Amino acid sequence: MDYYGFWQLLLEEISAAPKNTERRIVTFNDDRQYAGALSQWKSLKAKRPGLRQVQVSNLIKAFFVPAAGAEKLMGKFASALSIEEDLRIKVHSVPGEKTGTAMLPWGVKAIHAPQAWSKSTGVHVKIGVIDTGADYRHPDLRHSLASGVNLLHRGMLPLDDNGHGTHIAGTLAAAGGTRGMMGVAPRALLYPVKAFDHSGSAYVSDIVLGIDWCVQNKIDIINMSFGMKTRSKALHDVVIKAYRAGIAIIASSGNDGKRGGDYPARYPETIAVGALDRRHRVAAFSNRGPYIDVYGPGESVPSCWLREGYKEMSGTSMATSHVTGAAALLLALRPALTPRELKLLLRRTAMPVRLRKGQRRAALGGGAADALRLLRAGARAKRAAAAAAAAKA
Repeated sequence: MDYYGFWQLLLEEISAAPKNTERRIVTFNDDRQYAGALSQWKSLKAKRPGLRQVQVSNLIKAFFVPAAGAEKLMGKFASALSIEEDLRIKVHSVPGEKTGTAMLPWGVKAIHAPQAWSKSTGVHVKIGVIDTGADYRHPDLRHSLASGVNLLHRGMLPLDDNGHGTHIAGTLAAAGGTRGMMGVAPRALLYPVKAFDHSGSAYVSDIVLGIDWCVQNKIDIINMSFGMKTRSKALHDVVIKAYRAGIAIIASSGNDGKRGGDYPARYPETIAVGALDRRHRVAAFSNRGPYIDVYGPGESVPSCWLREGYKEMSGTSMATSHVTGAAALLLALRPALTPRELKLLLRRTAMPVRLRKGQRRAALGGGAADALRLLRAGARAKRAAAAAAAAKA
């Protein structure tokens, strides 16, 4: 393959086209050809500034390129490439009202996290939060946040300019004690991965790069409180890579109030989360169906907000952070659990949800997350495995 010609053709098209925000995901069908193209790109980009617009994911062997030129690439190198549109993806939340200090939010209590803290607080568990960033000045988060990564402005801290990521971080691991808010896993360590802009929007390629970063940095769990209607091969490929690397991905199902749901929660390798209201019913806005693995509190959830504040929000985003926090409590005790084992334990220990008139339990999927039941079942499974190993010895 003519790797120099490949990049030269792309560069000519980028230079000739007007500036736009559309992008394409270019994946090589052969690993050796990807390696050859990557080597040529590295040697050329110092001399060709236009090629610095290209980003790369080694995990799925893909390049993210401006839309201009992608079709010509497909015309000349069709046998070697697959190209898909780099779609936009949105966070799953509905803004609510500002509120006062939330010492122990109703959702944290609803999943029985405080009762579980005598067994685990999530210590040493690394949670990747692919979102809008986090407010590093918030007093309830200052002991919970690691440096993370800013995919929109490399080299800068992943500071939150939207609020959604800070809200998710608060539910996950706020540790404000008696004067502030407490999250589900207050001693877990959060790694904000800023892939979303101030409007709560991102490209699929940014999510791919975020998951790629989490795999490279040996993150234990990834919280993904966002989704889109369209299936993406690149996104599914990177989810599979993370799954095989032993990283659990917990994803929100969406807020359309329908059977079915959004991607990436629809992928079998993720743990799909729906939302409950304060009466422990499936929230009216929550997507539902057999593919939902577990439900978490998602209606009028108070949590941390920008400028050291607090705010209530609703959505499957909020539900997902409760479930991720519960998973972190378990992984602190059982770090060797695989994503599949974690999913099975979450489903097995979930409590039945309250039904609305006319609803059938089987049509909803999983039940309500319960952190205390999860830890107890995890401990029983560990004892059983130890006994089986001893019997074989």
